Amino acid sequence: MTEVRVLKPHVSLNVRSVEASVEFYRKMFGIEPAKVRKGYAKFDVANPPLNFALNETGEAPRGALSHLGLQVATSDEVTAVRNRWREAGLLTREETQTTCCFAVQDKAWVADPDGNAWEVFVVLQDNLPERAEAASCCAAPEPVQLAR
Repeated sequence: MTEVRVLKPHVSLNVRSVEASVEFYRKMFGIEPAKVRKGYAKFDVANPPLNFALNETGEAPRGALSHLGLQVATSDEVTAVRNRWREAGLLTREETQTTCCFAVQDKAWVADPDGNAWEVFVVLQDNLPERAEAASCCAAPEPVQLAR
């Protein structure tokens, strides 16, 4: 079995305004965002290691979690985690070579009993130019249900 080394956790929030949220999180983290596009921003926080994304929805309720994730180093590690989830009886959804959050990624998704979406992903190519299709999956997909 492939040993998986998680690079950092990933948290994605739905926000009413990316611009206002970037200003807040710039001050909170004390760093500039790594990527800002229309309706999307990402902070690559070094301490603590965190891949933190903001997705503009216009109507984000208070505490609006989009999804959670684990960023890994390779596509083989994505496959290893997905296989472990499947062997544990979880229903997974896989995306390969998908353009998401202005990056090309391989990923797999599961959901917890409350419908919180989790992804394991590797970034294959980052900082793509701003195009509508590049942001199309920045928010979590429809919930993946646990296998019964």
